[in-house]
Amino acid sequence: MKLITRLEKSASFWFLLIASVVFFFLRWPSLFEPYWYGDEGIYQSVGMLINSGASLYSEAWDNKPPLLYVLYALFNSEQFVVRTVSLFFGLISLWVFYLTAKRLFANSTISVLVSTSIFAILFGTRLIEGNIANAENFMMLPILASAYLILSTDFLKKLWEGRIYFLAGILLSLAFLTKIVAIFDFLAFASFLFISREKDFKQQILKKVFPFTLGFLAPISLTFLYFFLTNNFKDFFSALLFSNVGYVGYGNKFFIPQGLLYLKAFILAAFVGFLFLKRNSINKSVLFVVLWFAFSLFNAFFAGRSYAHYLLVLLPSFCLMIGVSISARKERFFLIILLALSIVAILNTFKLKAKFIPYYSNLISFCTNKKDVSSYQSFFDRNTPRDYELARYIRANTSSNESIFIWGNNAQVYKLSNKIPIMRYIVAYHITNYPTGFTEMQNAINSKRPKLIIVMPNVPPFPLSLNEYNEKINIRNATIYERIF
Repeated sequence: MKLITRLEKSASFWFLLIASVVFFFLRWPSLFEPYWYGDEGIYQSVGMLINSGASLYSEAWDNKPPLLYVLYALFNSEQFVVRTVSLFFGLISLWVFYLTAKRLFANSTISVLVSTSIFAILFGTRLIEGNIANAENFMMLPILASAYLILSTDFLKKLWEGRIYFLAGILLSLAFLTKIVAIFDFLAFASFLFISREKDFKQQILKKVFPFTLGFLAPISLTFLYFFLTNNFKDFFSALLFSNVGYVGYGNKFFIPQGLLYLKAFILAAFVGFLFLKRNSINKSVLFVVLWFAFSLFNAFFAGRSYAHYLLVLLPSFCLMIGVSISARKERFFLIILLALSIVAILNTFKLKAKFIPYYSNLISFCTNKKDVSSYQSFFDRNTPRDYELARYIRANTSSNESIFIWGNNAQVYKLSNKIPIMRYIVAYHITNYPTGFTEMQNAINSKRPKLIIVMPNVPPFPLSLNEYNEKINIRNATIYERIF
C-alpha cells in the first residue's frame, strides 16, 4: 500500500504512465498488419529453417548476427508474437530512456519531459518504421540500458564501478549480436569514457575503458567460439563481415570504392578530435550526448541507403540532443546549429513514412467493415493480396510433406503457406548476389524436388530448366509451375 501511495504522489510515475499508454496505442496497430515486409519474411523463413534443424548460415542464410534469427525461431516466426515482443521491448526502452534523461538533465525537468515525449512518439509511430520487427527495434533496449549504467556509475559504490562498466559492455555486445552497427554505440561510449576529464588518466583506462571493452568482447568471443566448434565459422564470418562490406560499398562509392564512407569517417574523426581538444570546457552531460549523437549520425548514414528504419539507431541520441539543447545554456547555440544541420541532411536523404493518419484510419476502416481484406492489405504493399492468394493456393494444392520453391523476393509466402524453404538462400537477390547461389539452387531443386515452383514478376528470368514442370496457373502475374512426376 505504501508503494501505491508513493506512486500516486509521483509526477514521474504519472508522466511515464501517460507516455507508455500513448506509445502503446501508437504501436498497437502494428500487431495486426498483414505479412508484407520483405525483411521480416526473410527473418521468418530463417527462423523456420532453424526450427527444422538447419544450422544458421551454412543451411539458413542472411547477413546479420545470430540473435535476431534466434528470437524469430524462439517465437516460431509468428509475426503477431514477434511484434508483440517488439512492442514490449519498446515500452521498456521508453522507461530506460526516461531514466537516462533524468541522469543527464537532473536540473532540467522540461528537458526530460520533452525528450522523452518525442522519443515515445517517434518510436511509437511508423514514421521511421518503429512498427516493423527489425533488428533496430530489439537492439534499442540494451543500448539504452548500457548508456544508463555508464551515466549511473557516479551514484554507485566505487567497489561496483568496474563491474557496472563490464555489464554495460555486455549489454552493448548483445546489441552488436543483433546487428553489427551497434559497434558505433560502443565506440561512442568508449570515446566518452576515454576523453571525459579525469585526474588520473591511467585509472580511467583501467577502471572504466578496460572493463567496458572486456564486457563488450566477452559474448562476441563466445559466439565466435560456438560457430568455430560447430564447424560453421566460415559461413558465419562471411555473413557477418564480407557480405556487409559489399552491402555498404554499394551505397558509398565516391570516385573510389567506399570513397564516401572514408569521407564520412574523416568528418567524424575530426569532430571527435575537436571534442577531445575542448573536453575540459564542455559539460560532461553535453559531451556524452554530442559524442553519442555524432557516432549515431554516422551510423544512420553508414550504409549510404535511405531506409527509414536506419534512423532508429539515431533516435535516442537525437531526442537527447533536443533535451540538452534546452538544458545547456553555454553550448546551446552550437547544439542547435548541429541539430538543425542534421535534420536537413536527414530530411533530404531518408524516405520517411509520411502516411501517419491514414495508417490508423486504415485499421479502423477495416475493423468497422468499411474496407475489405484486400484493400486493407494493399495499404501496406499493393502486392500483399497476391502473396496471400499464392499462400492459399499452395496450402490447397500441396500436402504437409511436399515442398515448394519461390523464385522471388517475397519470402513471407513461405510462412503464410507454412512451407520451409528448400535451401539456405531464401530470396532471389541472395541467390544472384553470391557465386554459389545458382549451383546451390540447382542442387536443392534436384534433391528436394519441390512440387511447385513459383516464379514471381519483377525478378530476373528463372535461370534453370523447367522441363519437369508444367505451367499450372497465373495469379496476378506470378506463375506457378507444378512438377509432372
